[in-house]
Amino acid sequence: MKLPPPGLGRIPFVRQRTSVLHTSFLFARARAAQLNRGALGGVATTNDESAVLQVSLNDLLDYTEWQRAKWQGVLQHQGPEVLRVSTGPHGDGRFATIGALIRHIFSAEKRYVERLRGQALTDTAGLTLDDPAALFAFGQESRKELRDLVETFPPAQWDVLQEFTLMNSLLRATPRKIIVHVVMHEIRHWAQVATLLRLQGVAGEFLDFLFSPVLGGEFRRGQGGP
Repeated sequence: MKLPPPGLGRIPFVRQRTSVLHTSFLFARARAAQLNRGALGGVATTNDESAVLQVSLNDLLDYTEWQRAKWQGVLQHQGPEVLRVSTGPHGDGRFATIGALIRHIFSAEKRYVERLRGQALTDTAGLTLDDPAALFAFGQESRKELRDLVETFPPAQWDVLQEFTLMNSLLRATPRKIIVHVVMHEIRHWAQVATLLRLQGVAGEFLDFLFSPVLGGEFRRGQGGP
């Protein structure tokens, strides 16, 4: 078994699970060989040793958990008022405030897991929107369930199309695609949160993947050379 990439062990709030550290174990079992691609669609050849690039889902989960910890610190420092900041006009009515947008991030994660497990969908409408601790505790719960699903989902089912009703529309997608969507969906919405807060004068940190501890490396703001 390969060791996890340098840097993963330095993220104290990420639960390390050796069974999901590598893309090849996560998703490759079902049809990657047939499709001649890496487990998450990365570049691959018939010879695994010559693969150019593989992207691990676990790396993206670690990254978003690092992001969550950073955002929780910012929001707790600012207080509950910041969660009441409007997301602006022309939305679809589902999330009118930053608090509602963050609830949406975590709700989507939880409910997609429930869909893939064939469970009844959790009604999150009653979740408080102006309490950072409560919101992020819900996010910890949804992330635990996502990681558990990735570990236990039948390998042969990752590329089997499933059909769902989503917002009165029909969705057909594979579990592989849905799980990738969950992570990308979160990253996109955190960027929206950052923009909304910046417009309110709340300056944030650099939260790009490059500046995270995932996959190792180091970033020291203001300590570079001339």
